[in-house]
Amino acid sequence: MKQEIISRLEMLGEYVRILKGYQKRSLEEVKTDLTLRGAIERYLSLALECAFDIGEMVISLRGLRKPGSYREIIEILGEAGVLSKELAERFAPAGGFRNILIHGYARLDVEQVYRFLQENLGDFEEFAKQIARHLEKSGS
Repeated sequence: MKQEIISRLEMLGEYVRILKGYQKRSLEEVKTDLTLRGAIERYLSLALECAFDIGEMVISLRGLRKPGSYREIIEILGEAGVLSKELAERFAPAGGFRNILIHGYARLDVEQVYRFLQENLGDFEEFAKQIARHLEKSGS
């Protein structure tokens, strides 16, 4: 399972790299270019799914309690010391954003998507670093 987690971490890094390329686009461009907006939403969705999948795999590997929500995946990792408390507090709300992105597309606010793109990519990078560090330390 460790190799699968490493593979997902690499995928997450690729999604974040692609998303960083979109950060230089203006809010107005994202509002008016539906193809651009769709690409951003899709890669954010993929990055979130990837992070939550990684979290679930680490929880399973460690034998931690089963999460009841995406938010709880991050909270459990924070409680177990896999993620820092600070990162867990910042990143846990991404579970709610994921649900809006996936299921609430009819009420999806493009400004919220743009803000998430501009402000939260660093959390994905920090998440990946802390997971990788945990895997190295635990040897699992």
